[in-house]
Amino acid sequence: MSRKGNCYDNAVIENFFGIMKSEFLYINEFENIEHFKHELEKYMDYYNNKRIKTKLKGKSPIQYRTLAQQAA
Repeated sequence: MSRKGNCYDNAVIENFFGIMKSEFLYINEFENIEHFKHELEKYMDYYNNKRIKTKLKGKSPIQYRTLAQQAA
């Protein structure tokens, strides 16, 4: 844990939740909590395995980590 008022350790997760809300939560309507959970699992799979990021040289997070581990 960082000192009070030092927010750098929260920046990554806050960025993720901001992206998730804008790409998933605000544009979908859910019938019930089970429907929400199912759609959230699908979104997490998309986010980690299929979502292309220019910051990661045009690869998904899983592809980028796999290539980084092979290079090491």
